[in-house]
Amino acid sequence: MPREITAFSNPLIKYVRDLRDKRHRRAAGQFLAEGLRILTEARETGRLPRTLFYAAASADHPLVHALSMDVEEAGGESIQTTPDILSKLSGKDNPQAVVGVFDEFAVTLADFDRSTSGIWLVAERLRDPGNLGTILRTGDAVGAGGLILIGESVDPFSVEAVRASMGALFTIPVVKSEWTPFLDWLRSGPGQLVGLSLDTDTDYRAARYGAPTFLLTGNEAQGMLPEMAEACDTLVKIPMLGKADSLNAAVATAVMAYEVLAQQRG
Repeated sequence: MPREITAFSNPLIKYVRDLRDKRHRRAAGQFLAEGLRILTEARETGRLPRTLFYAAASADHPLVHALSMDVEEAGGESIQTTPDILSKLSGKDNPQAVVGVFDEFAVTLADFDRSTSGIWLVAERLRDPGNLGTILRTGDAVGAGGLILIGESVDPFSVEAVRASMGALFTIPVVKSEWTPFLDWLRSGPGQLVGLSLDTDTDYRAARYGAPTFLLTGNEAQGMLPEMAEACDTLVKIPMLGKADSLNAAVATAVMAYEVLAQQRG
């Protein structure tokens, strides 16, 4: 049976609100996701929040009701609250109807089976949560096996990244790794490493992409480090016919991913 919380001073409200801070997320091993669409997609992948908050006005929505029932059957807690408290939890003036507290899910390179997909995404020092979310959505769209974040990248469990992923965080596994361990793992099995670079004459549509292909996108501001470019099997560039010298990192990743998908589908 859902309980009701209407007081801002409730300790659970403070705990959940603090999960918007990276330090508290790491200490707690939990993160926030908001919105009925995202939580429903998480539910469809078998992931349920430990705690579900929803507004009283949403209680009779069939998807909210189904979420609440599943959460409680799994041993979690459903809490009915006010729009003002939901706003405080999400940090938005127009909060979503539901907010969920999820346990972080850890994935390692050893968990990846590279035979399950012909496309894998690799991003180096990715800093923008919007780019991370968009890359995850692209990965979901092309059936990528996973996303590997190299170096000091944005936290994929931040509220902004989860929101931007539109649920893809729950469908595309994310691994954090340093460069050398990733390269050692990559070279221990099949896989073509393709880097996006301005320092090449190879058009991205002229190269051939076998399976599995690992697409490496460099840092948004500085591009790819020289040692990473040297380690790539192929460097390709997307032609720029206007005055801009490059595309946004997430857009470039999407363009490349669909070219790889087109070739691999024949």
